[in-house]
Amino acid sequence: MIVYSLWHVGHQNEAGDDGSTVHVDESGVFCDESDGDDVKLLGVSSTIERVEERMRQARMLPGFRDEPECFYFDACELDEDDWTEGFVRVPPGE
Repeated sequence: MIVYSLWHVGHQNEAGDDGSTVHVDESGVFCDESDGDDVKLLGVSSTIERVEERMRQARMLPGFRDEPECFYFDACELDEDDWTEGFVRVPPGE
């Protein structure tokens, strides 16, 4: 079964060339949590239509309405592992 996780990024980064905040770039919604961006999971839905309805509702709420284009969703297979090989930490500056 495919499900869709809906996310919103509250931007506070200074990633622009002039130190301005970047909301969306050529890849889609920009996010840099280490530079202050705040990622929120709004929910997991069974259909795209439910995701679209949830975005519509959230866009009327404080905070979300200030960044109405900063929603994104991911499709994933229920009960399927995504991180299967672990990870390594890279110290800052390396």
